Amino acid sequence: MVHTVPLLSTVPLPRRPRDPDGTARRWYEDGLGWATVPGEPLRLVTGVRFDVLEVPAEAGEAALRHLGPLSPVAVHGDRMRLLVAAGSADELPGLLDWLEWGSLAVDLTAVGAGGHIEAPLPSGRAPATGSPDTGPPAVGPLIPAGPIGPLPPDRNGSQGAAVWLRPPEPGSDIELLLPTLSAVGGVGGAPDLVRLVDTMATECHRVRLRRACAQALAFS
Repeated sequence: MVHTVPLLSTVPLPRRPRDPDGTARRWYEDGLGWATVPGEPLRLVTGVRFDVLEVPAEAGEAALRHLGPLSPVAVHGDRMRLLVAAGSADELPGLLDWLEWGSLAVDLTAVGAGGHIEAPLPSGRAPATGSPDTGPPAVGPLIPAGPIGPLPPDRNGSQGAAVWLRPPEPGSDIELLLPTLSAVGGVGGAPDLVRLVDTMATECHRVRLRRACAQALAFS
């Protein structure tokens, strides 16, 4: 029998980077047209070009099949962040109620208008530190979309920096790639937000049940 090692457990945990020359900020603002928050660490404004759904990575993995191959996804510690259409955060409570998840506490949260998230490392690696005239950092090796496990904490107990699992593509029309409610019964290539949320809520519930069973066995 061949034993496989969870992918992310073998990848050195990236430290939260500084961006003294603004290279990473330009990659987001100029290459993608995304607004950033002044100061460090580098943060992305939500609710303008996109909102963010966040779930345990274990639950989010099952939802990746509902996304297009270019739909951006990041991981931060043991959490997965999926970019969805702007306005989706406001729709999430009602959507969970409609899907009959409203009475259950599922570990699914959203960040929308007026919020922000820490900017993942561009292209899955630390930002380049070259001259400001060199343009956005070159695309480096990415973390493949394989089995996902919790990232180990660093020596200081921090979960370190966020990284792209599926990075955004500069020059692409990001909004057309993001899950949205308007995809229901419509045309076009945007993924269906309803199916995505239902899958993530279901997986969150399963993760909670597995953890509860494991805890019960540990104390039995």
